[in-house]
Amino acid sequence: MPSQALSILFFGDIVGKPGRKAVIAALPELKKKYQPDLVIANVENLAHGIGVTKKTLDEIKSAGVEFFTSGNHIWGKPEVYDIFKDADYPLIRPDNYGTSVPGTGAREVRVGEHTLLVINLHGQVFIPEELENPFTALDHILTDHRGPYAGIIVDFHAEATSEKVAFGWHSDGRVSAVLGTHTHVPTADERILPQGTAYLSDVGMCGLRNSVIGIDTDVILDKFRGVDSRAHEITDHGEAVVNAVILTIDPTTGHTITIDRIQQFLTV
Repeated sequence: MPSQALSILFFGDIVGKPGRKAVIAALPELKKKYQPDLVIANVENLAHGIGVTKKTLDEIKSAGVEFFTSGNHIWGKPEVYDIFKDADYPLIRPDNYGTSVPGTGAREVRVGEHTLLVINLHGQVFIPEELENPFTALDHILTDHRGPYAGIIVDFHAEATSEKVAFGWHSDGRVSAVLGTHTHVPTADERILPQGTAYLSDVGMCGLRNSVIGIDTDVILDKFRGVDSRAHEITDHGEAVVNAVILTIDPTTGHTITIDRIQQFLTV
């Protein structure tokens, strides 16, 4: 392993207050164990399960999460439009929303003497929004951002596993890692593709374990039973799960050397 290898810690979708509390509780020990050079988290569900606020972002930023990716739920709180007015705030949204909405989908991040590129893209399959093609969007981003970069991390926020796997192959050798988010269910298919790109279909979520992907079970069961249409609720406390991934990247090649899933359970 190169002596100057970069370590990247990436948390899956943080869901509401219990997710925030779990990440804040788990992070000190994870940082001690893995000594990451950069900590990233998907935050589209940060504020009570949908969207973000400056308060919730700053809460986990103060705890040590340094950069934020997102997805289609990022627009859930109107405050995000003001947050995106600050071009330096470390939050991006899927690039293939185009220029009709604020924010950007690719950002250079300085890590010590190195520069990384973090990209956020959204899948199209089973997604109601009209989005640009994420495959061609990646091509355009890589044309516009030529680096050189010590590593390129892609958060691919998508519903369909087939689309995610295909996107991984489309990206192989061109980025350091494609990390899937959105389904909140961790997959066990982490691998390094032949050309050096780490791939995982879904990192999973950080939130209540005894729930339906982070939301109170009774609320979701009622929806599936057709009983009522109560708004999503999230209990503030209980057993939580923290799902993350740790990457080791060779900054001279941009290839990933190791990828390992992390899963912890704790009471919040």
